[in-house]
Amino acid sequence: MKICEATTLRIQELRKEKRMTVYSLIYQSGMPASTVKSILSGKSKNPGIVNIEKIAEGLGVTIREFYDSEIFDN
Repeated sequence: MKICEATTLRIQELRKEKRMTVYSLIYQSGMPASTVKSILSGKSKNPGIVNIEKIAEGLGVTIREFYDSEIFDN
């Protein structure tokens, strides 16, 4: 699995765990809807650490907590 795919899966996993809609994640992260949707759909092959950090903050987790998952072990 590529890192961009793992990142998308992790965002979806945390979003569902926190019971957040995509739109609430967009609002909480303060990012443009097109950017978040591009990352979630897999169109963005390199979302960048700054964007991932904003998404993590929107999800209420630190960047360390975001990457602390078995998804990234492979």
